[in-house]
Amino acid sequence: MATPLSASRIVKVLRDEGLVVHEYRSWRTHNRNHKGPWGPVNGVMIHHTVTKGTSNSVDLCYDGHSALPGPLCMGVIDKAGEVWLVGNGRANHAGLGDGDVLRAVINESDLPPDNEADTDGNRHFYGFECINLGDGDDPWPEKQKLAIEKASAALCRAHGWTHKSVIGHLEWQPGKQDPRGFTMKSMRDRIAKRLGRDPEGPTDPPAPPKYEPFPGASFFREGRNSKIITAMGKRLVAEGCGRYEVGPGPEWTNADKKSYAAWQRKLGYSGSDADGIPGKTSWDKLKVPNV
Repeated sequence: MATPLSASRIVKVLRDEGLVVHEYRSWRTHNRNHKGPWGPVNGVMIHHTVTKGTSNSVDLCYDGHSALPGPLCMGVIDKAGEVWLVGNGRANHAGLGDGDVLRAVINESDLPPDNEADTDGNRHFYGFECINLGDGDDPWPEKQKLAIEKASAALCRAHGWTHKSVIGHLEWQPGKQDPRGFTMKSMRDRIAKRLGRDPEGPTDPPAPPKYEPFPGASFFREGRNSKIITAMGKRLVAEGCGRYEVGPGPEWTNADKKSYAAWQRKLGYSGSDADGIPGKTSWDKLKVPNV
C-alpha cells in the first residue's frame, strides 16, 4: 500500500530502468480523479489495447471514446518497447474486480480465482496498455515484452514491492482475457529476475520535437497550398478543434479557418482575437511538427 508517485518521479524511475519514455500532451494533469479517489496504490496491471499502430493507440488511450473517457491507462507500451505516458492519476483501465485478488496483491501472496467484481481497481493500480490486437495471432516482439518487464519492475522498485504486485487484467476482472499472447506467470518470473539486480541506468530522454516556426499571418490566405497546412490541421484535430468534413489537406480553406478559430477559443481568445488566422502565440502553443 503506497502513496502514488508524482509525475516527475514516474518519469525518473522508468528512465532509470533503461526505458525510452515519451511525455504525451498534458499527461501530467490528465486523470479521472474527480470521479473517485486515486490511491493508495497497490500494484501494476497489464492490458492489451486491441488496436494497432502507435499513434492511433496512444491517441485512443489519452482521449478514450464515447463509452469510456480517457485516460485509459497511465502508459502505453508500443511494439518498439517505448513508453508513452498518457495519464497521471485515476484512469479508466481496471474497472471493478475481485476484492480477494486485491488483498492477495497487497499481501503479495498467490492469486485466487477472480470470480467477483466488487472492488474499484482504477483507484488501486497503475495501468499499462500494450499495443496488441489480442487475437492470439498478433506477435509480441521481445522489445515490447522487455519494456513491460522494465516498466513493471521500475514501479515495484519505487514502492518496495515484489513481482507479485504485478497482475494482468484477466487476473482481476471476470471475463477479461488480456494480456493475451504470453502468461502473466512468465512475465512475473522475468520481473522477479530483474528486481534481483540493479537497474540498467537512465537512458537519454528523446530529443525534443522540432516544430514549424510561425510563417506569418500573411501565409494563411486563399490559394496557399503547403504541407505545413496539413500538419497544422492534424494538430487541430488532435486538440479536438478540427472542423473538417474532409481532410485536413494542404490547401488553406474555410474549414482550416474555422478549426483554427476553435483552437483560439480553446486558448481563451474571443471576438476578433479568434478570427481563425494564426498568430505567433497561438501557433507556438499548437506545436505543429516540422514537415
